[in-house]
Amino acid sequence: MSSRQYSLYIIRCGDDSLYTGIAVDVEKRLQEHRSRSNGAKYLRGRGPLQVVYQREVGDRATATRLEYRVKRLDRSGKEALLGGRLALDDLPGSGNQASGASGPNSSEGLPNSGQ
Repeated sequence: MSSRQYSLYIIRCGDDSLYTGIAVDVEKRLQEHRSRSNGAKYLRGRGPLQVVYQREVGDRATATRLEYRVKRLDRSGKEALLGGRLALDDLPGSGNQASGASGPNSSEGLPNSGQ
């Protein structure tokens, strides 16, 4: 089993919008975005593209979970992350939750015992 380390990255586009993604090799992924060979459709025509945030986060599953949380942030939340006023560990949904209780419907099906 491969233990490739993924990074979470944020690109600032020429129109000042922000794009969030994950990759093993961020520089290679940026070149793919720029060349349009395998780049995200969202980034087409939005150049120049600049990586403004990059952090190694672990395996693909961890990276995907963090990417989802960052993508759910509003613009001010993403800017706070970029400015260091918000840490990845402090993102909504990434708190110290018990395993198995991290999904959006994690309380469904639990008995209501009135404790």
